[in-house]
Amino acid sequence: MTIHKEGTASIVIAAIIVAVASLFANYFLMPKFGWIYLMILFVLIVCFLFIVSFFRIPERNITTGENKIIAPADGKLVVIEEVTDSEYFKDKRLQLSIFMSPANVHVNRYPISGKVIYNQYHKGKYLVAWHPKSSTDNERQSVVLSKKGKGEILVKQIAGAVARRICNYAEVGTEVKQNNELGFIKFGSRVDILLPIGTKINVELNQIIKGGVTVLATW
Repeated sequence: MTIHKEGTASIVIAAIIVAVASLFANYFLMPKFGWIYLMILFVLIVCFLFIVSFFRIPERNITTGENKIIAPADGKLVVIEEVTDSEYFKDKRLQLSIFMSPANVHVNRYPISGKVIYNQYHKGKYLVAWHPKSSTDNERQSVVLSKKGKGEILVKQIAGAVARRICNYAEVGTEVKQNNELGFIKFGSRVDILLPIGTKINVELNQIIKGGVTVLATW
């Protein structure tokens, strides 16, 4: 397991806060209130380890395939429905939505190999990620990938009530490889993927999804 580059600053700041807080607690609580000091120290260490876990990149056996659309994120599949996309396609699409809790791995990956033909940031609200309007009202970043001979799909990184920073590495005009890093959403949230109508869905509602591993659909 490695730590993602986006976590460097956050982990350093968290380490400084934990160190300073523990020193103050030690000065004011030891030796008369040693048990309180130990409890505070325990909570601080747990919080620090939890923050470190936000930025982990675990080793896993990645799934690949020309006809496979691989999950771009870890989480729980909370939506499988037909929607009308008003941003790019202007027609009906199949939407799959993956809810990322703070405990999930936060790396976002390209679900297919292809060319980046659209990449747009949208300011917005910070509704909870499972809110029906979070896909269209929340702060988000939309990326469209085109695969020759197959079609186009849209991957949408969506901020939520806790997640307040979307990191996106896509550049329009570049060729990308399946499962390479698309970006990172700090502290959870949601990733939507819009597929052509008729795409065969290989997952079920409420299924636990693994980014880079789970085959969402085939075409």
